[in-house]
Amino acid sequence: MRILFLAPALATALPCAAGAEPLTFEAALERAANAAPALKVSEASVRASHARAIAAGQLPDPTLSVGIDNFPISGPPAFRPRDESMTTARIGVEQAFPNPAKRRAEQTRARAAIGAAEAGQAVTAQDVRLETALAWIDLYYAKRRLAQLRRLDASLGDLQATVTARLASGSARPSQAYEPEQLRAAVNDRQAQLEAEVAKAQARLARLTGDPDADVSSDPPLLTVERERLRGGIGATPRLTALDADVAAAEAETDLARAAKRPDWRVSTSYGRRDPAYGDMVSVGVSIDLPLFSRKRQDPLIAAREAEADRARFSRTSGERDLNAGLTSDLADYDMHRRQLDNARATLVPLAKRRAELDMASYAAGKLDLGSALLSSLALAEAEVDVLAREADVARDAVRINYTYMEVRP
Repeated sequence: MRILFLAPALATALPCAAGAEPLTFEAALERAANAAPALKVSEASVRASHARAIAAGQLPDPTLSVGIDNFPISGPPAFRPRDESMTTARIGVEQAFPNPAKRRAEQTRARAAIGAAEAGQAVTAQDVRLETALAWIDLYYAKRRLAQLRRLDASLGDLQATVTARLASGSARPSQAYEPEQLRAAVNDRQAQLEAEVAKAQARLARLTGDPDADVSSDPPLLTVERERLRGGIGATPRLTALDADVAAAEAETDLARAAKRPDWRVSTSYGRRDPAYGDMVSVGVSIDLPLFSRKRQDPLIAAREAEADRARFSRTSGERDLNAGLTSDLADYDMHRRQLDNARATLVPLAKRRAELDMASYAAGKLDLGSALLSSLALAEAEVDVLAREADVARDAVRINYTYMEVRP
């Protein structure tokens, strides 16, 4: 279904702040993609995970040891090492060699961490894009609704002149002079509410784009709501991709815990210098870990990691169900708002307009009191503003659907 949000262009009623450049929908998204602090945070996380991956699976640093062996402290040669043939000044190096399975598991875990960081970055980018799009839509329609009410307020001035003339001629009651002002006060209350909505939407757009004088220009985009494509692409959405990355990370942690049951080993060598009368010595050795108590050490950790992996898989299943349910719910809201918009355009506004015209004609002919005629005019203005509110609901639904359940780049 092709969805067009575009309505007849209306002149904006709010001037842009001095020096501010209004943003089109596409420009706002691009500005947010370059300026949003949340994206900078996720980019730094990705860089950090890539940097950590370089060290994953590498051999540990060698260990340098220095010491004195067989130093006498009792007997005839006590504290006279030159008299003891076994006293040796030693320097040595030891290198640890983790088992290959552990090193491979560390590399797999590092790649999983990169995937999780990149998936998190995609989720953040999606959130920023969605928030920016909604803020732009809210600001656009709030300004249009405010412009509609301001036109009504301006028309009340002409009506006030008409009432004044009728009062002068004696064809109107004196109390009727206050009725346009009462209506204007009601309109001003509504304007104050819309001005607050404009300010809030501008604040949101400014936060996301980094432009303190953020404003909108041009019209909203034409978006397509393709139901089958949306349902078929659920698995590729950033949030499910992030849950897949969590599963991969949990499985990598499980593999690393299993690798701990395999022994690591170390190679050491040392050079020992003795008194020249006795000669120097070289030592070489190999040591191997013995995971003999795995039931109380490695096995519980493996069980914990396996449980975490199960949790990640269940979370992924739950996340997919949530997205499918959310899509169904959002599509239902979208259909409802489309029907409400069509009803307002086809029925409510034409009826309100016709009633206002008839009531004003009756008032001009002296057949209806001014208060009733003014209420009809206010009802027409509210109906026209309501149409814009319903357009905004449809636009928000389409943006939310497309920017939540699939990758859309306008």
